[in-house]
Amino acid sequence: MNEISPQQLLNQIRALNAEITAPSPAVVDSAPDSGFGDLLRNSIDEVNDSQNTAKALKHAFETGTGDASLAEVMIASQKADLSFRAMTEVRNKLVTAYQEIMNMPV
Repeated sequence: MNEISPQQLLNQIRALNAEITAPSPAVVDSAPDSGFGDLLRNSIDEVNDSQNTAKALKHAFETGTGDASLAEVMIASQKADLSFRAMTEVRNKLVTAYQEIMNMPV
């Protein structure tokens, strides 16, 4: 199993974040500043969407009902896996930070 260094993971997260937050000409976000909860919820929804897309492509490839190639299926699966791992790391950091705050003396 390949070991991913924290710096590599951070670079991948930053690259994905830049890709996600890059303004798209077709979509204009007119919502006011949202809170951390909304940001977290949207991020989880995006990870879920990538997982569902990868699952649908896998199913279409396995059954031969779609025009998905093996390369497209593998890329979608890897993107979904990477986004899930990144979300898990963020969750772990949030839990650690919460535990540290709760253990602070008052």
